[in-house]
Amino acid sequence: MAHSGEPTTGRRTGKRGRPRHPDILTPAEWRVADAIRHGMSGPEIARRRGISINAVKYHVANILAKVGLRRRAELRAWTGISGDSALNAREVGMETPLLGPIGQISRQVKDIAAARSWYGEVLGLEHLYSFGDIAFFDCGGIRLFLTEERDGAEGESVLYFQVSDIRLTHLALESAGVEFIAAPHLIHRHEDGTEEWMAFFKDNEGRTLALMTRVKADSPNIA
Repeated sequence: MAHSGEPTTGRRTGKRGRPRHPDILTPAEWRVADAIRHGMSGPEIARRRGISINAVKYHVANILAKVGLRRRAELRAWTGISGDSALNAREVGMETPLLGPIGQISRQVKDIAAARSWYGEVLGLEHLYSFGDIAFFDCGGIRLFLTEERDGAEGESVLYFQVSDIRLTHLALESAGVEFIAAPHLIHRHEDGTEEWMAFFKDNEGRTLALMTRVKADSPNIA
């Protein structure tokens, strides 16, 4: 039986493999880059992402090559934002960047399961959500972030200041001489698409503080 249309030769002329991603990094590479900017080690990234340490190293090598950096440590100060981010879609404002109210306080605990039960059942705080060895509670509008200690190292509590534009505030504070530990980076995307961004910096005595903002995917406004 004759077939209509152009004749076939039985040979494929197209290139095999995954098509080039339109963004500077792939989604997997963005997740690794943000984890590095959040201060996570290679083994911790592998454990949290459920991938091998060799896969993490592979992603890091690709990221460095794509963004023109030589060392992994340089990624901490890299200010790149993924093309599909709600923050990237928002125009940078020109208003004076002010620190808003405290939005979150972190605290380390020895046993996250016991702490989750005590803060929730004994203190009666509203449990928001948990991910592995971290848990979040609401304290009258301020979020309490609990994380389990690792290797017996007890960390100091961190204050997280809400800001309206994390990019502009980061730039203004850095210009004023504030030392940032890492550039603004995405730490979590909720099921409704809302993104949480943070940037960590040091006070005059070297203690850690943080900026935080929530960006809704369906709105240019920051919560």
